[in-house]
Amino acid sequence: MEEVIKIEGGHRLNGTVRISGSKNATVALIPAAVLAYGPVTICGVPNISDVRSLSVLLNELGVQVTKKQEDIIIIDPTGMENRPLVGESVSKLRASYYFMGALLGKYGRVEMKMPGGCYLGPRPIDLHLKGFEALGASVQYERGSYIIEAKELVGNKIFLDISSVGATINIMMAAVYAKGRTTIENAAKEPEIIDIATMLNKMGAHIRGMGTSVITIDGVDRLMGCFHEIIPDRIEAATYVVLAAAAADEMVIENIIPQHLDALLMKLDEIGIDLEVDVDKVKVHGMKGELKGTAIKTKPYPGFATDIQQPLTTLLTQANGQSIITETIYPERFKHCGELKKMGAHIDVMVPSCFINGPVRLSGTEVVATDLRCGAALVVAGLIADGITEIHDVYHIDRGYENLDGKLSELGAHIWRETIE
Repeated sequence: MEEVIKIEGGHRLNGTVRISGSKNATVALIPAAVLAYGPVTICGVPNISDVRSLSVLLNELGVQVTKKQEDIIIIDPTGMENRPLVGESVSKLRASYYFMGALLGKYGRVEMKMPGGCYLGPRPIDLHLKGFEALGASVQYERGSYIIEAKELVGNKIFLDISSVGATINIMMAAVYAKGRTTIENAAKEPEIIDIATMLNKMGAHIRGMGTSVITIDGVDRLMGCFHEIIPDRIEAATYVVLAAAAADEMVIENIIPQHLDALLMKLDEIGIDLEVDVDKVKVHGMKGELKGTAIKTKPYPGFATDIQQPLTTLLTQANGQSIITETIYPERFKHCGELKKMGAHIDVMVPSCFINGPVRLSGTEVVATDLRCGAALVVAGLIADGITEIHDVYHIDRGYENLDGKLSELGAHIWRETIE
């Protein structure tokens, strides 16, 4: 038995959608909370399966997780024990690697098996491990698990060969309890890093420079509980902006920080989408006329986000001429192109680029969400395709989008779930 999402294309979207808290921040904030010696209240938590998987891991460590309201959780690590994380939840979820930095920082030791998540080509955690070693930890790999330990963590100057978000956050979490000062150079600048550093500072950490390429962390002895509200999800916001550009007459995307979407909004304006940007919302009025092809190169923030190139690929099948997307972050992130071709898209992939020729009419068929953002690309396609699109492996979509089909139904989409054999 398998749950699928079905979409009947051709129904225009209208109305307002409210964006949830950031998935990419949440999956790091929850592990960061265990660094405290008191309860941490996090507000704006999205109702997604990644959060449920992280809650299972917290329970395995003896951490109490209480859901106060739909989007508020209280994490109480008072009765926590540093146990090996080798269960199934780790392999389901790549972001479980944030427990490496958190547990190493708090206890000086962590044992954990290799994390899982969406396959986007090789995403080694060497940068994380090199950072831990620079702080004085030893790293061993035995029987599929990492054992990372240190008698004492000592601050150091760390240069990241690639400005990795995961490595920046993980090293930051380990360094809050290290003796002296840690400097991370070529640090990632993503808004989620600012959000995590902000919460750690509320807990009593001394972190400066977040959002720039140099972050300094002065170690402290003890972090306490705090209250923290998560920033809005810029990738969910961007996805709905693309959905609106493709299939809406008029749609408002609210509870967003528009500056986080600058690269996308400027590109949409350039290809011919009619947009109106406000303080905390974007209004999409559809297309100004015929869409023009364009060229996009994914880059770390504030460049064009890799997480949004897949949904945008679908929109560009409706643009005149050739569009080229070059993927510099995850060069193999083109599995969605094969699925879109099943629906009639004219796309050629030559890694690290794909070439999209349009406009073409898409036709509904059976497709597979090979990863989270591929799922989003197929939802965009289903809304504009002729007939019914049936999306399989929808658990990928549920990992990162809260109530996607419910939100789209309210906007006028004909979208539903069915259980099939």
